[in-house]
Amino acid sequence: MTTKPLITCLWFDGQAVDAAHFYADVFSDVKIGDTVLYPDGTPTPGQVMTIEFEINGQKFVGLNGGPQFKFNESISFQVFCDGQDEVDYYWNALTADGGEEGPCGWVKDKFGLSWQVIPEQFADYVTGPDPAGAQRATQAMFGMKKLDVEALRKAYEG
Repeated sequence: MTTKPLITCLWFDGQAVDAAHFYADVFSDVKIGDTVLYPDGTPTPGQVMTIEFEINGQKFVGLNGGPQFKFNESISFQVFCDGQDEVDYYWNALTADGGEEGPCGWVKDKFGLSWQVIPEQFADYVTGPDPAGAQRATQAMFGMKKLDVEALRKAYEG
């Protein structure tokens, strides 16, 4: 059995290189790796087939596979943020240039990939030791798009 790390493969429609560079602009710890070109005899010889990149230690391969498959919310990446300033930064960066806001801290970036932008304090409020406070914080979250740390705290505390 293998104990090698898992690598997430993301299927793009010709945008894998643009996506890797977009993520390098958004996140501070990104490494862009090797690219592989489609060989002769394929429909797009010489164009980028895959690009390797790493975000905060998580390895990805961007595959330019074509228009057959699209991203949807059944797969998302969670970005845990240290306070409201980071929530605001990632929310704005990931929704820039055609990204979309979603409910309860979810966004789609301009490539359609879903992200959950979550403050570290989130779990303290929605699963905290006070069940009534957790219920209030959860109800407050349901009314939000971008998560508001102070509003979640106030809801939890009643």
